[in-house]
Formats: sequence, structure tokens, C-alpha cells
Amino acid sequence: MLRTRILTAAVLACVLLGGLFLLPAPWAVLGFGAVFIIGAWEWGGFAALHGPKSRAAYAAAVGLLLLLAWRWSADREHLLLLLDAACVWWVIALLWLSLAPSRHHPVLALICGLPVLVPAFVSLARLDVSTGGIARGPQLVLWLVLLVIAADIGAYFAGRSLGRRKLAPRVSPGKTWEGALGGLLMVALVAWLGARHFALAVPSTLVFGCAVGIFSIVGDLTESMFKRAGGLKDSGTLLPGHGGLLDRIDSVTAAAPLYALGLFGSGAIP
Repeated sequence: MLRTRILTAAVLACVLLGGLFLLPAPWAVLGFGAVFIIGAWEWGGFAALHGPKSRAAYAAAVGLLLLLAWRWSADREHLLLLLDAACVWWVIALLWLSLAPSRHHPVLALICGLPVLVPAFVSLARLDVSTGGIARGPQLVLWLVLLVIAADIGAYFAGRSLGRRKLAPRVSPGKTWEGALGGLLMVALVAWLGARHFALAVPSTLVFGCAVGIFSIVGDLTESMFKRAGGLKDSGTLLPGHGGLLDRIDSVTAAAPLYALGLFGSGAIP
């Protein structure tokens, strides 16, 4: 199993780097769209859409919303409004996780898929096609991915060696506060490296990076909450050793809108 996971992760890394740095921007946007349409297909399972026709219909509806959101967000004010709304949703998701993680309904799950998937697609796509400011888009997307990976890796190793206090036992019993703190320490390291690379102020970049890391943890827990409500262990079987595609991008769906809002809203990307 470990060998399969490593091999799949290596393939995914190659696909990501090739897509970011070799594909023309329009094709990269289409690639992000394809990823999130597949994610919508998997999300349908959280809402008890088990038939291929119903899942395809939901994925097609999300795909249409991705297109509309992409065009609408071409206006900077619209983009910032969408990112603001997405961050508000993730704060609501955090309250949901904390106060009532067992309260679910299939229709509600379908609706919740929209603020999870659509703003994340717009964030990644708009970042990728950006050409001004502190760096070109692919570098900024890669930095986001590295922040999320750092949170995941740091949480895994800190949780295994030091984990005692459960972070969200009703949602994901294996996650601990010690693991989360270890993940944030790794995020701070990657944020510091990014600050040096992009010539950014270190203190504010560390705060920003840790905020993105916290949102990534919320995204991971939120998907776990919906999987548990749907009686699923994984979102799918697309990726050998890793489960579904959503299992790999769950943290990104929450981290990307805040990350994009920080860069576009601060003027780091004009």
C-alpha cells in the first residue's frame, strides 16, 4: 500500500508541475476545470447520488457554474466578492464542524458542494493566469500547494509521534491538536521560504501562511464530515492508494480562496 501511495503521489506531482509550467494558460484553466468537475462527481456520493446519471447531472451543473464564475470573476471587484463569500462559507463550515457535525441532509450536501468547489476553481485558475506582481501565476499556485502539503505532512508526523488530544473526534478521530500544531510549524517554514523567495515581509507572510494552513485543516475536516455523513471511507477510487480526487484536494478547496484573497486583495497581484 505504501509503495502504491508513493507511486501515485509521484505521478500526481509530475502531472501538477507539467500542467503548471508547460501548458499554456488556457489549457491549464481547462485542466483545473476538469479536476473540479471530477470532484463534483465524487461529491455527489456525499449526497447519496449513487447512480451515474444523477452524478453526471450534478457534475454538469457544477461545470456550468465553473464556466459562469470564471467569466464573472474577470472583473476584479467580482473576484474579490466571490473570494470574500468563500471565506465566509469556510468560517461557517468551521462552526458546523465545532457545533453540529452530525446535522446533515442529502440536499444540503449537494448545495454545500457549490461553495466548496466553485470558488476554489476560480482561485486557482485566476492565480495561474496572473502575470504581474510578485511572481507569475504558476509559481504562486505551486507555493499554495506546498503550504497545503506542509500542513498535511507536518500534521502526519507530529500526530503520530506526539498526538494525544483529539482535534475533532466526531469527524476525524485520527487527527490531533498536536498534529495540527506540527502542521502549522511546517507551514510557517514554507511561508518563510516563500517570503524570502518572493521578497515579502516575513512577519505578515508568516501570519498569512498560517491562516492558509488553518483553512486547509478546516477543508480536510469538512470533507471528512461529509464523507462520514454519507457513510463513505473515501470520496472515490480514482487514485490508487489515495482514494478519490477530493481526498487529495480537500485542503486546497478551503485554502485557495483565502490565499487568493490575500494576494489579490493586498495588491501583491495587481
